[in-house]
Amino acid sequence: MSGEILSQSEIDALLSALSTGEMNADELKKEQTEKKVKVYDFKRALRFSKDQIRSLTRIHENFARLLTTFFSAQLRTYVQISVASADQIPFEEFIRSIPKMTILNVFEVPPLDGRIIMEVNPNVAYAMMDRMMGGRGTSFNKVDNLTEIEEKIMSTTFERAFEYLQEAWASVADIDPILTEFEVNPQFLQMISPNETVVVISLNTTIGETSGMINICIPHIVLEPIIPKLSVHYWMQTEKKDREPVEIAVLEKRIQNADVPVIAELGTSEISIQEFLMLDVGDVIELNQAIDQPLLIKIGEIPKFLGQPGKVNKKLAVQVLDTLKGEDDDNERSYALSR
Repeated sequence: MSGEILSQSEIDALLSALSTGEMNADELKKEQTEKKVKVYDFKRALRFSKDQIRSLTRIHENFARLLTTFFSAQLRTYVQISVASADQIPFEEFIRSIPKMTILNVFEVPPLDGRIIMEVNPNVAYAMMDRMMGGRGTSFNKVDNLTEIEEKIMSTTFERAFEYLQEAWASVADIDPILTEFEVNPQFLQMISPNETVVVISLNTTIGETSGMINICIPHIVLEPIIPKLSVHYWMQTEKKDREPVEIAVLEKRIQNADVPVIAELGTSEISIQEFLMLDVGDVIELNQAIDQPLLIKIGEIPKFLGQPGKVNKKLAVQVLDTLKGEDDDNERSYALSR
């Protein structure tokens, strides 16, 4: 009762019952102190935490963005796909919630056990196929009598689209999706026990002026080996530590192989704009560098070494004599002062 808001008439009735003795105040206090019992339905066993469901939602938000890009390029029309919800329900309830005749793509995801279902609303599927066949993306529903050509076009399209799940799942598992079945009647699917818990990610899908749902059904058996990786704590700490040495090694290797310009300055000079405009072939510009002074060698525009000019195998060369020390920004200035 503490969580309810009573109307004025209910308050008056309660006070009246207490004053006339119809209701005992001590019994009310006793009811409030008793432990509240929460009903638990074993047929709807919640085997995933909210944290894990949020992680799955983030993964499939990335998948939805990849699908949006893929279908936009393939269909050349307005496509928008986004995650609508992520719920854990019994497999039987998922089968009952989808149309009797729909597009069902069943994928294996080795090395994980079990199979994943990608259920596509017929309106969305036919709008996609119409666009690929050169139409405007008109939607119509005749799933009960698909031709072999229509089945092949649809299955190939969704097989290519589901490959992007590999990229979306890369942070938790390295999977290789393989299309194993293409069905239109959910009653023919005998994947797991009806009471087995599944996670259903629903994607809002808009193709041109047609909209519908794409549902991804993932059984618990598929996710069981990677459940620890679905926690935020694991993502932020364990996995980061595991990848850190590898990332550093790759970064070091790329830096070592990077090309940088090496410049040996013979000297510098300052002239006026008028003198610059009057320069002609054969004119000589006097440098402020004496021939007995070492040259300044720059690595990527940053002074790093002192050297002297020479030849190696009849080619011009510069021999490094010393290393400049100090802050990179101050190297050129300190060199100038030391001269």
